[in-house]
Amino acid sequence: MARLVIVSNRVPDPAELAGPRAGGLAVGLADALTPGTLWFGWSGSRAKQTTSEPVCVESGGLTYATIDLGDADYRAFYLGFSNGTLWPLFHMMPSFTAFDRAEYAVYRVVNHAFAAALLPLLRPDDLIWIHDYQLLGVAAALRAQGVTNRIGFFLHIPFPAPALYEILPPAAELLAGMLAQDVIGFHTERDRAHFLGAVNAVLGIGATADSTITHEGHVTQAIVTPIGIDADAFTAQAIRASRRVATKRMIDSLAGRALMIGVDRLDYTKGLPARFDAYSRFLSNYPEHRRHISFLQVAAPSREEVDRYRALREELDHKTGAINGAYSDFDWVPLRYMTRTVSRALIAGFYRTARIGLVTPLRDGMNLVAKEYVAAQNPADPGVLVLSRFAGAAAGLPEALLVNPFDIDAVAEAINAALVMPLEERQSRHVALLGRVRAESASAYCQAFTAALWGEH
Repeated sequence: MARLVIVSNRVPDPAELAGPRAGGLAVGLADALTPGTLWFGWSGSRAKQTTSEPVCVESGGLTYATIDLGDADYRAFYLGFSNGTLWPLFHMMPSFTAFDRAEYAVYRVVNHAFAAALLPLLRPDDLIWIHDYQLLGVAAALRAQGVTNRIGFFLHIPFPAPALYEILPPAAELLAGMLAQDVIGFHTERDRAHFLGAVNAVLGIGATADSTITHEGHVTQAIVTPIGIDADAFTAQAIRASRRVATKRMIDSLAGRALMIGVDRLDYTKGLPARFDAYSRFLSNYPEHRRHISFLQVAAPSREEVDRYRALREELDHKTGAINGAYSDFDWVPLRYMTRTVSRALIAGFYRTARIGLVTPLRDGMNLVAKEYVAAQNPADPGVLVLSRFAGAAAGLPEALLVNPFDIDAVAEAINAALVMPLEERQSRHVALLGRVRAESASAYCQAFTAALWGEH
């Protein structure tokens, strides 16, 4: 049987996968991580120069093969073109997008280095599954070295509208490189439509009715396979976590107040300043809820060496102080703001306790927090999910309270609606949402994508 080879920018430490998974790619790929699978990518370590020979570690029947990135390559490839150009542009934030030709040159070099280091590890019948925006050029580099294996690619972030994508100077080259794959997957129909529109606008190639594209004799199929979670496993984890001492301490600290929770990486795409403004507007417009709600925002630090992220943290610190200064009482703090990582296992218990899950990114590929919040709820007394309609998850969770995160009054109104929503309505919404989260699972994601990669249409 063919072996699955997963290629991602970052390979997790096998020790992390042995315990409770922290989230991210490992959660979505759990069903694909069967014995014999090879996972290749960056170790997370830096060296003087990018290494060319991967270090292989066997664990749990899987092989983890990693290379180190050189310091200069890390800055130009990862902090530069990947996260200074592609990340903001693909999230449709052109004002945050910077392009540097030298950084793009290093991005190409690193993508070729990934391909060159992977090549000796490949077998003729391997299925290769590449992940995300940092590695848009790996498939083309593998093809240039004679690889004929089936290659698939999945984009975990949004694909921008064609008019925005076209402002990227190497737009044509990147698209042509992506079309070296046999299958390209997206979370939503909108992202696939944006990609096909960009291929048409930039390369002048139209897609067939089944979303296939022919470029230089090679056929690529664009598919929609939204990533998910194992809902039942997360429900069980949330029940266990709700009995932990830390969760009980948190519940005791609420003193009977309703908990609203947000959990995000500290990133400008998550819309945290607007979220804090909406909460402030809620406290101002609905004074009857003051002292009856506590908002816990967990924002794990991210890319702290980048000025824009440091500025974001300072802005949120200021807004936290302003909200608590304006509305706190001697026995009530309206906003609890944590800038450290909290384990997924503990967060599961917090989700189960929370009356409101506030998930309001300005733009997001999927956002598994929304699905985890739904799975964690007690069906007898479920909370309400307030969800940005610009998150990929919104396409599959219509029973959530969908909001425009740029409209802080609308978000404030949704928080109020969630707090006053009758139990019967909360239960009916939860039943529908949980059914969708179960159907759109991690297992379904892996099975659908690998079936397409096998060529099983």
